[in-house]
Amino acid sequence: MGQRKLLANNKKARHDYFIEEVYEAGLVLTGTEIKSLRQGRVNLKESYAKIEKGEVFIYNMHISPYEQGNRYNVDPLRDRKLLLHKQEIRKLIGYTTQKGFTLVPLQIYINEKGLVKMEIAVARGKKLYDKREDIAKRDAGRRMERMMKDR
Repeated sequence: MGQRKLLANNKKARHDYFIEEVYEAGLVLTGTEIKSLRQGRVNLKESYAKIEKGEVFIYNMHISPYEQGNRYNVDPLRDRKLLLHKQEIRKLIGYTTQKGFTLVPLQIYINEKGLVKMEIAVARGKKLYDKREDIAKRDAGRRMERMMKDR
């Protein structure tokens, strides 16, 4: 993969979900939203994707209004369309009709061509004991690293 500038990362997604498959999608944005994104003023927490009438939309993604945008600024929480190939959308429809699968945004970034892209994942929710298990594994790994470093 080429050079890409990370704008926002949804750390909570990997904590709360098992990631099954990851897709790269383009976003339909306005000019002031792009300018605000380039300043890194975006928040993916609480955001999710949904398929409606064969199109994928992202909800609750907050892009702060651009300071110099005045009347061209749009609602920071508006629904935004994701751009995916038709066969990818069909695959996603297949996944989301199965019980327990949801579409979660992982990160938003600017690719090497200067286009804003979003990584969305087909994910299955974790139970509390799964999260505890992950935390225990991570702690054990850290302890091992510390022990190896001390030797």
